[in-house]
Order: sequence, then structure tokens, then C-alpha cells
Amino acid sequence: MENKNSQLNDRQAMDLQIKEDRKKVAKNLLWLGIVGIVMLFGGFTSAYVVRHEKGDWLSFAIPQLFYFSTAIMLLSSVTFNWALQAIKKGNQTGLKQGVLVTLLLGLGFVACQYLGWKELLGQKIYFTGPGSNASGQFFYIITLMHLLHLFGGIISLLVVVVKAGRNKYSASDYLGVQLSAIYWHFLDLLWIYLFLFLYFIR
Repeated sequence: MENKNSQLNDRQAMDLQIKEDRKKVAKNLLWLGIVGIVMLFGGFTSAYVVRHEKGDWLSFAIPQLFYFSTAIMLLSSVTFNWALQAIKKGNQTGLKQGVLVTLLLGLGFVACQYLGWKELLGQKIYFTGPGSNASGQFFYIITLMHLLHLFGGIISLLVVVVKAGRNKYSASDYLGVQLSAIYWHFLDLLWIYLFLFLYFIR
């Protein structure tokens, strides 16, 4: 009997170690991806500055909807953190509510970006063709690239929403929520940086 208990404890310890190793690998891969994204946008903003200094730069007002989208993004980080803290305490309801609200805010951000681009077109700020300018082109590229990465965050949120609805997470197993939250908070910080960059370097 003692031998069986010892084998069971060894197996549990091994399973726990495997789970911890998987967590480390998943987090390391996520951070590696984040570093790559930072380098990508570092290249975009550096090219923006270089082109800006060459002159022939059209100055235009940032549409008000981009201010709203910034507020929405900040709020979404708050709601995602609420969801993460809830599952850490085993609060399934809080997790479900938090991730669902975060998803809706993420979709609201997408809508604001789209409407903001339409407003830019109304100001005759074009990406290509007659009347286009490097300032407008960079604005479209930078904001669009952020939105493309945000779609990845929305997909991860959808996965979390579905799994949360099936009670797949617990106070001892919430890695999926944690990884999605890390990426979402990163996207939030990235957008704040990009928005301030585009606001001050006009």
C-alpha cells in the first residue's frame, strides 16, 4: 500500500512539474512574440521620424474617434484585469463577465478605428493616389498594423470566453486567461505609445 501511495505521489509530482514546464514555455513564447512586435513598431516609428524630417509633410487633425478608441482600450485592460483577478479567486461568474465585457470593448475599439479612418477620408487624407501624402500613409499603416495584431487578441479572447462558458478554468488552472491578458495589456500599452507618438509628432 505504501508503495502504491509513493508511486501515486511521484506521478502527481511529475504531472505538476510537466504543467509548470508548459507554463514557462508558453509564457516565454508569448514574450518572444511581444519582443518581435515591439521591434516591428520600433521600425515603423523610426521610419516615420526619418520621413517627417525630410519635409513635404501634411499636418492634419487626428479624428476624435481615435480619442474614444484610446479610452475604450484603457477600459478594456481594466475589465480584463477584473476577469483575471476573479478566476484567481475561483470566481467563475466574475471571469465570464469580465472577459465578455472586454471582448465587447475590443470590438468597440475596432469600430472606432474603422469610423476614424472614414473620417480621415472625409478630410481627404488618402493612403494612395492623387492627393496622398507620406503623413497620411504612415498614419494608416501604423494604426492598421496595430489593429491586425489586435485581431489576434480578439481571437484569444473568444477562446477564453468559450472556455470560461464551459468552466474550463479554475483558481489553480487559468494559464489561458493569464496569457491572453498579458497580450491584451501589451496591445493596450502599445496603442497608448502609438497614439501619443502620432499626436505629438505631427
